[in-house]
Amino acid sequence: MELETKRLILSPWNESEAELMYQYAKDPAIGPIAGWPAHQSAEESLQIIRLFNTKDELYAIRMKPDGIPIGTIQLKLAGDSDLVSAADECELGYWLGKPYWGQGIMPEAAQELLRHAFEDCGMSRVWCGHYEGNLKSRRVMEKCGMHFRWKSEGVDVPLMHEKRDGYVFCIEKEEWESQKTK
Repeated sequence: MELETKRLILSPWNESEAELMYQYAKDPAIGPIAGWPAHQSAEESLQIIRLFNTKDELYAIRMKPDGIPIGTIQLKLAGDSDLVSAADECELGYWLGKPYWGQGIMPEAAQELLRHAFEDCGMSRVWCGHYEGNLKSRRVMEKCGMHFRWKSEGVDVPLMHEKRDGYVFCIEKEEWESQKTK
């Protein structure tokens, strides 16, 4: 499946793009703040792409017109998320290559995935979370109309072998619908 916005195409990662993923995912400013270690090689990125390709609703974020991937965005469905237990709810997750920060790209991609979640996938609620200190991710959630729900202290971050405080945001379909009519 492919989704599109004014500036972006959201479509699956290709195995041939492992080196491109690695160029962004090796940056220690990207993964660790989101709860995963920086990639150590293009081969590791290839293995991640292969894992990604087993997941529904996971997309490379691509800039138009060249279609080169610059990040990832996903709707994590029940069973893939510790925030979601109902079949009509999902969790939004994302990361973006550092050269593209501060350009409104992630809010644009996230808004399209919210539209897709509510209109195409029949979701009633979309959750999203960030760890302490990840203010850029928090700002994306706020720009998308998500509201803070709770803080959890000492959350396990298994891929980083540590505990952190986490902040959970959510938007319900009715809230999203009322925002898009404004």
